[in-house]
Amino acid sequence: MGVMSAANPSAATATAELAAQLTEALQRERIVPRFVDSYVVEHGRHGLQVHAALYRDLLTLLQREALIAASVHAMEMITRDFQPTAKSKPRPMAKKDAAAYRRKYLGALARYQKWSVGEALDFQKDFQIYEELIARSASGRRRKPYEAANHPFVDRCAFLLDSSFLEKARVAASRALTSLEELTEQVVSTFR
Repeated sequence: MGVMSAANPSAATATAELAAQLTEALQRERIVPRFVDSYVVEHGRHGLQVHAALYRDLLTLLQREALIAASVHAMEMITRDFQPTAKSKPRPMAKKDAAAYRRKYLGALARYQKWSVGEALDFQKDFQIYEELIARSASGRRRKPYEAANHPFVDRCAFLLDSSFLEKARVAASRALTSLEELTEQVVSTFR
């Protein structure tokens, strides 16, 4: 199923399917649990896993951050390389259409996750913060593998994961971000 015009009724179906596939891919690929577990082993921070309830809460928070980052990346990819027809060249989506597509996606995601209105609004607010911060810090240069990314996912996850070793947590979160972006690109490519 291709990504069509934001005004097209099939766009609602496409956004619902994208929301479902992106969420399921994050769960299936276990990027967040692998990221936390590898960080614990690599840096000997076993205290992060000692209390099962706290560990579960940490994974839940980081999974939400991963969903925000993946959603922002997916929307950026779709709205940047929009193809109204199969034969047309990719071009940026009109701002009005991009905003409509984003609203449909966020609504579909909220329905898929069965969020309350408050949870959906919190997610939308964080989604918007991510978009604004990424737009402000966008530079054309690619980062080095050992460099932490200048990205809200990296900063928020590092702080949640291990604020006492922030720089080590930022580098680990940066590696998780790379995996997350690759997964998002795979999922979005099935919609083109």
